[in-house]
Amino acid sequence: MNIFIAGATGYIGRHLVPELIARGHTVRALVRPSSIGKLPDGAEPVMGDALDAATFGRSIAPSETFIQLVGVPHPSPAKAKQFREIDLVAIRESVRAVAGSSIRHFVYLSVAQPAPVMKDYLAVRAEGERLVRESGIAATFIRPWYVLGPGHWWPYALLPLYWIWGALPAHRDTAARLYPVKLAQVVRAIADAVDAPREGVRIIEAPEMSSENDSQRECNLERGALSPSKHE
Repeated sequence: MNIFIAGATGYIGRHLVPELIARGHTVRALVRPSSIGKLPDGAEPVMGDALDAATFGRSIAPSETFIQLVGVPHPSPAKAKQFREIDLVAIRESVRAVAGSSIRHFVYLSVAQPAPVMKDYLAVRAEGERLVRESGIAATFIRPWYVLGPGHWWPYALLPLYWIWGALPAHRDTAARLYPVKLAQVVRAIADAVDAPREGVRIIEAPEMSSENDSQRECNLERGALSPSKHE
């Protein structure tokens, strides 16, 4: 397939692009001139600003799938203003850009919801999902709570608390939904969704992303075997 990605130079995008290319897809990536050096090898750069649909809307064709990964790095409650100014604007402009375009499948990196914390972040992502739904385009929402990977390991210290939480019948489903997932699992979930688009809206949460067969892929990511560029 021909894929258009917003956020290809970010934490997940830098690993997703090589995976999609390895699966035989053509990848076109929205990128600012100042960030082109961070673009993974093999992706075709499309110059534009993710916060302004007018700068890239006419460049989406002939792509059939749009992947939206743009967001504030390392989300925290202190970044509520940035969530509204970056995350929300980016998804709003992406939805505007794909209207009437060649896009037939929209993949949106959202967040597990509901959750007891990060209310502003959840509200912005829920609004993003609403905008995508109202576009009428077939969509997949990827909903991790936290993505473990290089530079993002600290939640490992909290895993025993998740196990205790999950042992309580009343909280088992919530604990599973908010359980941290690994970078390799999120990359696989997005790539699999691209390979097999469905009609309507599909939601993929942590339990579906988890797999016992990801160990080799995780090792590759940690060694940098899937590292897309010397500029990373």
